[in-house]
Amino acid sequence: MPRPHAIFSPSEPVGDHFRAAVSSAITAFLDERAEELSAIGPELAAPMELARVFTSGGKRLRPAFCWWGRVATGGDPVDPVGMMQVAASLDLLHVSALMHDDVMDSSDTRRGVAAAHRQFEQLHVQREGRGSGEAFGRAGAILLGDLLLVWSEQMMSRSGLHVATLERGRPIVEAMRSEVTCGQFLDVIAQSAPESHDLEQALERANRIVEFKTNRYTVQRPLQFGAALGGATAVQLDQLAAFASPIGRAFQFRDDLLGVFGDQQLTGKPAGDDLREGKRTVLVAHALAKASAAASAELESMLGNEALDAAQVERAREIIVTSGARDAVENTIEAGYAQAMDALSKADVTEEGRVALGNLATASVRRAF
Repeated sequence: MPRPHAIFSPSEPVGDHFRAAVSSAITAFLDERAEELSAIGPELAAPMELARVFTSGGKRLRPAFCWWGRVATGGDPVDPVGMMQVAASLDLLHVSALMHDDVMDSSDTRRGVAAAHRQFEQLHVQREGRGSGEAFGRAGAILLGDLLLVWSEQMMSRSGLHVATLERGRPIVEAMRSEVTCGQFLDVIAQSAPESHDLEQALERANRIVEFKTNRYTVQRPLQFGAALGGATAVQLDQLAAFASPIGRAFQFRDDLLGVFGDQQLTGKPAGDDLREGKRTVLVAHALAKASAAASAELESMLGNEALDAAQVERAREIIVTSGARDAVENTIEAGYAQAMDALSKADVTEEGRVALGNLATASVRRAF
């Protein structure tokens, strides 16, 4: 593999070349796992194919933050092939979490195709299997998610990077795995919590979910992981956290907006799915607190209604916009972006890393998918 600066430009830190390199690393790793699974039995061909499908796309932000964190603190990787394998392993963890998330949310689609549990359900029907197709689908997706989590660790540990180098970053990865799981549980609790229109309380709860379910495993920990591999000091890790946390939160707030107002052709999920799933997002918290009593009650009645039609989704959008919630979240995103860029300007990092991370921040919050 050529020197990374010959392939990846800090002006396009997650451009086509970078995403292709991540995909290539994942494909090579899965090819090896396919041989192992085929030796166990032909029944594993279907989950292997789904593993390929769901790891073949995505924004590749986690590998990008990891890679450029390494560049920001240690310059170009000495072993770019090994470093890319480590960075790409984070997307296996990501897809594992997505599969479990889709099961918990009963989501029908992911990245423009049927969610993994729905595809396993279809497989059960095609094979005229006994018992519940839905139960089979959920079990298949949970197990494949578990397998991808195991493979994420294998892909990292078998990267070829020196053991001492990997050990510098391992505590960060271990924290990330725990944090995203706990953040997911906080989300489950929030969706079942008693109704409350106390804005301060709702925002505290929603922001805590965002911090652990999204920021830590999307931006902060991947960035710190890469930086640790590059030999970052404790001060540098703290400086990068000061940059990452507001960007990670802003990333999720943008996701919340896209979950209600996004274009399905770009997001890969039907607009309004967050409403159907009853997500207690910062956007929803603002709307419930700021809308009139009647409008707030109407919106509350829509949350968690899996049968919401297009007209009802449009009405929910109207309530959210009229209440000022959409503007409030947009303002929060911009404030977080400004805070992050200020922290980045003061961080002790390489100039190449600073440029790349600044562009990654922009890509994370000013996007349509």
